[in-house]
Amino acid sequence: MAFLCCYLSIFLGILLNSQFLGAVLDDEITMSAIREELQVLEWSSNISEYCSWKGVHCGLNHSMVEALDLSGHSLRGNPTLISKLKALKWLDLSYNDFHGDVPSSFATLSELEFLDFSLNKFDGSIPPEFGGLKNLKSLNLSNNQLVGEIPNELQGLKKLEDFQVSNNRLNGSIPSWVGNLSHLRVFTAYENDFVGVIPDNLGSVSELHVLNLHTNRLEGSIPRSIFGSGKLEILVLTQNRLTGYLPEEIGNCKSLTSVRIGNNDLVGSVPPAIGNVSSLAYFEVDNNHLSGDITSWISRCSNLTLLNLASNEFTGVIPHELGELMNLQELILSGNSLYGDIPRSMLRCKNLNKLDLSSNRFNGTIPSDICNISRLQYLLLEQNSIKGEIPKEIGKCTKLLDLRLGSNYLTGSVPSEIGRIKNLQIALNLSFNRLNGPVPTELGKLDKLVSLDLSNNRLSGDIPSELKGMLSLIDVNFSNNLLTGSIPFFVPFQKTASSSFLGNKGLCGAPLSVTCKNSIGSYTRDYNQKVSYKIILAVIGSGLAVFISVSIVVLLFVMKEKQEKAGKSSRAVDDEIIKDHPTIIAGNVFDDNLRQELDLDAVVKATFKDSNKLIFGTFSTVYKAVVPSGMIVSVKRLKSMDKTIIHHQSKMIRELEKLGKLSHANLLQLIGYVIYEDVALLLHRYLPNGTLARLLHESTKQPEYEPDWPTRFSIAVGAAEGLAFLHHVAIIHLDISSSNILLDANFKPLVGEVEISKLLDPSRGTASISAIAGSFGYIPPEYAYTMQVTAPGNVYSYGVVLLEILTTRMPVDEEFGEGVDLVKWVLSAPSRGETPEQILDSRLSTVSFGWRKEMLAALKIALLCTDSIPAKRPKMKKVVEMLMEIKQN
Repeated sequence: MAFLCCYLSIFLGILLNSQFLGAVLDDEITMSAIREELQVLEWSSNISEYCSWKGVHCGLNHSMVEALDLSGHSLRGNPTLISKLKALKWLDLSYNDFHGDVPSSFATLSELEFLDFSLNKFDGSIPPEFGGLKNLKSLNLSNNQLVGEIPNELQGLKKLEDFQVSNNRLNGSIPSWVGNLSHLRVFTAYENDFVGVIPDNLGSVSELHVLNLHTNRLEGSIPRSIFGSGKLEILVLTQNRLTGYLPEEIGNCKSLTSVRIGNNDLVGSVPPAIGNVSSLAYFEVDNNHLSGDITSWISRCSNLTLLNLASNEFTGVIPHELGELMNLQELILSGNSLYGDIPRSMLRCKNLNKLDLSSNRFNGTIPSDICNISRLQYLLLEQNSIKGEIPKEIGKCTKLLDLRLGSNYLTGSVPSEIGRIKNLQIALNLSFNRLNGPVPTELGKLDKLVSLDLSNNRLSGDIPSELKGMLSLIDVNFSNNLLTGSIPFFVPFQKTASSSFLGNKGLCGAPLSVTCKNSIGSYTRDYNQKVSYKIILAVIGSGLAVFISVSIVVLLFVMKEKQEKAGKSSRAVDDEIIKDHPTIIAGNVFDDNLRQELDLDAVVKATFKDSNKLIFGTFSTVYKAVVPSGMIVSVKRLKSMDKTIIHHQSKMIRELEKLGKLSHANLLQLIGYVIYEDVALLLHRYLPNGTLARLLHESTKQPEYEPDWPTRFSIAVGAAEGLAFLHHVAIIHLDISSSNILLDANFKPLVGEVEISKLLDPSRGTASISAIAGSFGYIPPEYAYTMQVTAPGNVYSYGVVLLEILTTRMPVDEEFGEGVDLVKWVLSAPSRGETPEQILDSRLSTVSFGWRKEMLAALKIALLCTDSIPAKRPKMKKVVEMLMEIKQN
């Protein structure tokens, strides 16, 4: 008997071992088939080493595959083969290009705990068979094209902690059984077509941390249950049809950082209990029917960064306690019935960059020390009853981008000190006031300003010719004043509708139909002045020639000594700076192989040397760093991070970790980051070929330059594909330009600056970022009015890049004339008597008929992209398709 038991045990052992070996062999065959089907280029041809392939993790003794991460590889094909990996616990297929139905065969993976199909193009419905995955803890199907309702079979996922189905085309109601999932921590279903109410048991049996249901058609009230556990961190319910009150229980959630419930039909007041949520950073309740006084208790939210109460029915004064919010960056109270003065306590909010009090009933004056808010970029006070003069001290607000004081009762003159605000770009609006006196000549120094409105005042005198210095001007309005004289010849003036100058009885000249009577006399004066200037310049030139001759002798004598001193001084300064480097707070290198090569201290030191500076961009400065291992990396030092790093470090790190996974053949891959003090450094591979801008505008001027349209066209296609991918994963780029398209050793284009749209404010979308988005010449015309960073705006910027590629001309060039950029120059070709062929770079278009034909076809696409009406511009996906048609033909 004992012998029989022993024999049976040996037999079972052999049987189990053979089954195990069989399963391992099955996995090897399956992995080989997956490699062939999905064309995973990073996997080697040595099939027996599949456990060491990138993204593959096997169990003990390198046996069966338990985790498979194929995210961000732009994969296509049939992924159903993966369902044969029976030991699989973790599967990530996000950020790819899979089409068709979500394979129901994955329901056979009984061990599966993590399943991520997000950011693909799956359509059809959610497989009800997924309800059989009893061990599943995380299910992410977001950012696809799924339709239908959430199947009731999924209520069998009792262990589910993370459930995400956002950005699809799902409909029906949110099932009540979602509230019965006792382990649920994260539930996101935003940007679908859900109707009905939010289940009133949601959060009642689970510790809900994140709830995001924005942009649906949900009705009813906000359930008190979602605040029940007190663990809620993020609540986003914007753009629904919710009614009722904001529950008092919100004060129970001590870890709540973001509340966004705008664009609903909520009523009542903001509960004082909000003051209990000291961790709150973002509070947006705009476009509701909230009323009553603004509660002073909100001042206890010491970490508050954004407070948006716009377009409600709030009354009373701004509580002076809001001045205690030292971290506040944006205060938006527009569209209410608030009155009184601008509280002087607000001047203590040193981090404030946006103050929007427009469309209220404020009746005080503008504080003369308003510029004590040293970081102020947006000052929006229009449509109030503000009186008094515009303080001259306004000129000290040197960081202002947008100044709107229209529709008030302001008196006095327009301060010439406004001309000192060199960064003013979006708008200067002083219309509908009682301002008098002349238009200051100093306004001509505002060379970045896009929109100027001085209409409906009592301004007198001439329109100064110095305003020709406003090189970026698009929109202008001087109507209904007391201005006289001739309108200066300045393209933005003559291209503006005549209505912008009407109501000034003494004005004449284009675009008005009134001809100036003394036009001949003025021409003669101008001519005599030009002649006299030439004589004066000749005399000055003679004197300068003598002066320069004497100076050269002196300069040559001291040059050698000066160079030697400068060299010694530079070395001493470099050594001193490097010794005094700060302590790194956080840092990571995403690639295990690179982690050994990269010395993060050496990376930080490199950014202290000006000699390492490569690019000075809108949002960052890029340095070259050579680390001790010999590896060269590109280091991007972010600008204007302010307190974001200090107060929201964990969020920023989470975003950086996500961005490290964002992968596409035409995106500049983030390989790591370093954070110290309030500085963030982003690490990328160094690309010696530099940028597309350098290729177009520097390399083409070299004697050895050889025309190469196929390379340029390949760059255009690659950049379009990179941008299309960003739009597919719901990322809007903030600064598309030829300077932000980098070139690898094979001149493959890589779109850079991708991280900026996420890191400027990790917890908010990209549609309302409070920063100047874009470089001059690339900014879409609608941005001056909307201040919205949009996908159509990206398409416009790409169109400008494509025009650069075709013409080899800068986006802004003095040769175009005043107020004319590359787009306008191309559009005005017929009026100059030029054909489309003459617009193109002749060094390319004259090489062959085939090149010229492709270039003309690409020109049509560029013109579609730069249409002045955003709705008429094609999507980037369509742009790629049109470019590929050119390539195929």
